[in-house]
Formats: sequence, C-alpha cells, structure tokens
Amino acid sequence: MEKTIAVKWIRSVIGRTDDQKKTIRGLGFKRLHQTLTLPDRPEIRGMINRVIHLLEVNPSTPRPEGQGSLRVDPEGRFLTPPLQKPGLAPPNGSRNDLRGNADEI
Repeated sequence: MEKTIAVKWIRSVIGRTDDQKKTIRGLGFKRLHQTLTLPDRPEIRGMINRVIHLLEVNPSTPRPEGQGSLRVDPEGRFLTPPLQKPGLAPPNGSRNDLRGNADEI
C-alpha cells in the first residue's frame, strides 16, 4: 500500500504569485477548504513545501526520520531547519559587541 498525505487548502491564493497558484492547482485543489489525500512521493512533497503557508498537512502514514523525510509538528506543519549561510552568524556575544562602544570614539 502506498503511503499517503492528507492535505487541506486553508488560505486563499489571492495576491500570491502565479507559481503558487499553479502549484495549488497542480496538487489537484479546486476550491478553498478542500481536503485531498495525495501519494507520499518526493515530487508531491516538493510541491507542498512550495505552498506550505497555504496548506494544512496531516501525514496519513508517517515516514521514518532520515534522508528524504520531512519532519511534521503536531499541528501538521512541516518543520524545516533554519536557513543560515556560513559566516553570517555573529560571533559569540551580542550585536553590540560588533558595533563598538560610542565612548571609544
């Protein structure tokens, strides 16, 4: 039996980009507040991730942690690691340490 994901469209696409509108239609949604049961495949998960802010996701059969799996919180939203480029994080300490002290000038 193929693993499935239950997905509900909860936010309108008014004011969203054409790519997001096409992704919602590509997933098979016709109207707001519609719930679909979709196969749990990488291409479907990729589409869901592109419009996750418009959807509510409940995995019908959870996938094990590991490569290719996405973590889902109890409310059905995907958990993603924070985006951080190397070298952009401030060193240990506060931002004030980077700016210096006005009394030193």
